[in-house]
Amino acid sequence: MEDYFKYLTHNREDNAWGLYLTVAGCARVLPGAEYPPPGHPTGYDFNWENGRVLHEYQVNYITEGEGILELRSGFFPVKEGSVILLRPDQWHRYKPVKETGWKEHYLGFNGDFTRHLFSNNGFEAEQPVYHIGFQDRIIQSVYDVITLVKDEKPGYQQVCSGLVIHILGMILFLKKNENYTSNGIENIIQKACLIIREKLNRNLNVEALADELDIGYSLFRKTFKKYTGLSPVQYHLSLRLKQAHYLLASTSMSIKEIAFRLGFCSVYYFSKLFKEKTHTTPGEFRKLSEGR
Repeated sequence: MEDYFKYLTHNREDNAWGLYLTVAGCARVLPGAEYPPPGHPTGYDFNWENGRVLHEYQVNYITEGEGILELRSGFFPVKEGSVILLRPDQWHRYKPVKETGWKEHYLGFNGDFTRHLFSNNGFEAEQPVYHIGFQDRIIQSVYDVITLVKDEKPGYQQVCSGLVIHILGMILFLKKNENYTSNGIENIIQKACLIIREKLNRNLNVEALADELDIGYSLFRKTFKKYTGLSPVQYHLSLRLKQAHYLLASTSMSIKEIAFRLGFCSVYYFSKLFKEKTHTTPGEFRKLSEGR
């Protein structure tokens, strides 16, 4: 997914729900780039010298690169596959290492139910960084939130709140099971799934992906299918078509716009694949969705 962020408002109904979203975004910070990237509003923007204090909870999942987080209580290393959990009114500052940069995915949220979650369910203030590795389900949930906030349809806050709870539950689950670590090949497949999800708008070169992950091409294809049930190319296509389903059902984008947004070389090819996999054309699927 391309770099994106959006700051959100909430109403009385969202507040009464108990958990509401304040910001959602993702960004790739290149080595040597300014951090944080410009464009964030007052209260969220900060510099390393002064740090900042937020009045909300935030979760920031770092899937590439490494860096450091500092609280009043000390310094905490942040590495690839780490989650930063911040609490309201907590002074902090963090940044990627200049030599590596990082890829971040962040959500801000607040509400009475959020405070209940953080006070009673295993999140320790003394442990603001959790290393969870590459978790495709968490990335998908973050991207689902970002897709929802782009449109801001009525009730989107309530759906987003459920996704936030799912993400927090996954982090807690992984924390409680951290002694049962996955082996190296599982970690490679999890990272591959994450990389493939980032490439939905272009064709997938499986050999180049295997080289990037430092694993033999044949072993990678065989192992990927064993863990996911699909070849890398099939997995990539299934994610593209899943996104096409969402765009057809919930946006006014034309079929041509959707085809090219998802990296298909032509509308004809997109429609042909869509019908092969779903037994209906994109136009028929949209009409069925509108009738529900």
